[in-house]
Amino acid sequence: MTIQFDRIALIGIGLIGSSIAYDVKRLGIAKEVVVSTRSAETLKRAQELGLGDRYVPSAAEAVKGADLVIVSVPVGASGSVAKEIAGTLMPGAIVTDVGSTKASVIAQMQPHMPENVHFIPGHPLAGTEKSGPDAGFPGLFEQRWCIFTPVADTDPAAIAKLRAFWEALGARVDEMDPEHHDKVLAIVSHLPHIIAYNIVGTADDLETVTESEVIKYSASGFRDFTRLAASDPTMWRDVCLHNKDAILEMLARFSEDLAYLQRAIRWGEGDKLFELFTRTRTIRRSIIQAGQDVDAPDFGRPHGQDQKKS
Repeated sequence: MTIQFDRIALIGIGLIGSSIAYDVKRLGIAKEVVVSTRSAETLKRAQELGLGDRYVPSAAEAVKGADLVIVSVPVGASGSVAKEIAGTLMPGAIVTDVGSTKASVIAQMQPHMPENVHFIPGHPLAGTEKSGPDAGFPGLFEQRWCIFTPVADTDPAAIAKLRAFWEALGARVDEMDPEHHDKVLAIVSHLPHIIAYNIVGTADDLETVTESEVIKYSASGFRDFTRLAASDPTMWRDVCLHNKDAILEMLARFSEDLAYLQRAIRWGEGDKLFELFTRTRTIRRSIIQAGQDVDAPDFGRPHGQDQKKS
C-alpha cells in the first residue's frame, strides 16, 4: 500500500477510531498516527493497545502538521472539537468526521473550519454494539459503505483522496445530500435502535416478567434487540437530539404502520399479515444479496461443536 498521508490525527479513539487506527497501521497508509482523546484513561489504553505513534490529550496539539484529521466523537461534541482545532489545522488538510447525523455536524463544524482546509463530512456505516478503544478491530469497514456529504465548493481532488483512503480500508464510498442522508439513516439505523431501546426497556419494566426469565428465554428475537440496545448511550442520546426532525418523521410513519398491524391482528386479518411478512422477508433476502449480512442460520452464530471451538 502506497502511503497516502504523512500524518493522520484521530480525535476520539472509540470503536470507529480504533478500527481506523488498526487498518492504517496494518496497511501502512500513513507515516504517523496521532491519537487524541480528553480521557486520560482512554488515552492510556490506546497507547497500551499500540493504536498510534503519538498520544496527546489536546486535540489542537494532535492536528498540528496532520494532512488528514478524523473527528470520531459523539455528534454533540463535534462543534467544540472543531472550535478547538481550528487555529492549528495545517493549510490543505482534509478534515472529516464519522458521525451518523450530517446536517447537524455540518452546522456545528463548518463555521469553525478555515478556508484553507478541506472539510468533508463522512459516515462509515459500520460498527458493533461495543464501544471504547478495546472494541476496535482490523477489517471493520470491509465491504461496508462510507457516505460523504460534501459541502458546497469542496475541492474534487480532496474528495478523491479521502475516497481512496476509505477504499483502502475496504469500504465502498457514496455521496449524498446531508438532509437526505439523515432521513435515510433515520429509517435504516436510528429508528431500529430507538425501537430496540424501547422494547428492552418495556421488558425490564414488566413486573410480571422477572429479569431471570428475560435472560433465560432471550434465545429468540428479544436477544437481537438487546444487541442494538447495548450500544453506547452517549452516542445514541446525541443522535436522537441531533437528527430530531428526521427521527420524529420516521417514528410517526412507524406508529401509523404499527396501528395498521395492530388492527390486522385484532380483526384476524391473516391475509394482511401474510402479505406484510412476505414483503419484509424479501427485504431481508435483498440485504443478504447486497452483501450487507450473512446468509447463515441464526445470523451465523456458532452452534454445537462450532460453539465449543469458539
